[in-house]
Amino acid sequence: MSAAEGVLGPGPAPAGSKIRAFLRLVMIEHSVFALPFAYIASLTAMLLDDGDVHWWQLFLVTVAMVGLRTFAMACNRIIDREIDARNPRTASRELVTGAMSVRSAWTGALIAVVLFLGAAALLNPLCLALAPVAVIPMVVYPYGKRFTNYPHAILGLAQAMGPVGAWIAVTGAWSWDAVILGLAVGIWIGGFDLIFACQDVQADRAHGVLSVPARFGVPAALYGARACHVLTTALLVWYGAVTGAGTFFWTGLVVVAVAFLYEHTIVKPHDLSRLNRAFFTVNGFIGIALFLCALLDLLVRGLNV
Repeated sequence: MSAAEGVLGPGPAPAGSKIRAFLRLVMIEHSVFALPFAYIASLTAMLLDDGDVHWWQLFLVTVAMVGLRTFAMACNRIIDREIDARNPRTASRELVTGAMSVRSAWTGALIAVVLFLGAAALLNPLCLALAPVAVIPMVVYPYGKRFTNYPHAILGLAQAMGPVGAWIAVTGAWSWDAVILGLAVGIWIGGFDLIFACQDVQADRAHGVLSVPARFGVPAALYGARACHVLTTALLVWYGAVTGAGTFFWTGLVVVAVAFLYEHTIVKPHDLSRLNRAFFTVNGFIGIALFLCALLDLLVRGLNV
């Protein structure tokens, strides 16, 4: 290091590296968990409305979903940075190591929420009116682990709003069918968050971070996750029934049920070595597989692209 570098620091990072660091921070690739269900809701609403795919609406739904999720993840990382620094698993995150500044993270979060609100405004008045409601649990969730043993439920609530919002984006009206799908998604994600939290039990207990595994133990959390995924499957059956789903959707649901069984087979209370496979690989597969089957079903039923 030169004398000037010692006094002035390394200088500002290039814009490209800041963007890459922010995308790593918010794990942008994990949008795969929520987007497929927003698309299922949007396309189903389009089929039941006039039978045509409206690509501009679908694009705005994508912008809204990715924008809100990015905002939520950025807030999570910013609010939890001190907790992350005390946990060996999360101590390498960008805000802990200094690879990204808090100011830059807040800038990215602000851009993301503006994109979300802008997309909502372009969709319809009800989307814009309800947009602030969707933002609230995204900010509350990171604080949840400080005041409740059930922060997973807050995450589930936040995720449940995706399909509901996507349906409203298309129709401009409330739909209880979308609520059923939203509950399925929220309970599904809350359930696999129970599994994911099992790896942090020791650190959480040491530092007073609240969660179901930290309070009740890993076996109880895994049983809770199983119950969540049984309920998720039941809700997806209900959703398929009320929306007139056909053979391809039901085939996809069978695939989802098998994937759930596999997920809960490879994660055991005293063996969490394959937890990441259960969390990332299996759950990513579930979302994509059900979307593809639902899409085929909608096309067979007359959806015009």
